[in-house]
Amino acid sequence: RVIASWRNKWPLLSAYFRYPEAIRKPIYTTNAVEAVHRQFRKLTKTKGAFPNEDSLLKLLYVGINKASEKWTMPIQNWGQAVSQFSIYFEGRLDDIIKL
Repeated sequence: RVIASWRNKWPLLSAYFRYPEAIRKPIYTTNAVEAVHRQFRKLTKTKGAFPNEDSLLKLLYVGINKASEKWTMPIQNWGQAVSQFSIYFEGRLDDIIKL
């Protein structure tokens, strides 16, 4: 079943390999996402309930701002990755990053 699933979905899965390694690594690296989820779980696990959605969002906003102060590890080869992103996704970064 697993092999059949891979074969059926290979056109979607293989799209990843069309990009150079400078782009592939930031795409498949999930450590940053997992760190954010871990912070969110730490913030919410001791709370029983929230009076409304805004109170939850405020807690997460303040918590993530505080946690981001500790995130000092730079992404390896980020300059090269940004250059590659700007080539493969032309125009999508223009409003955010001046190249």
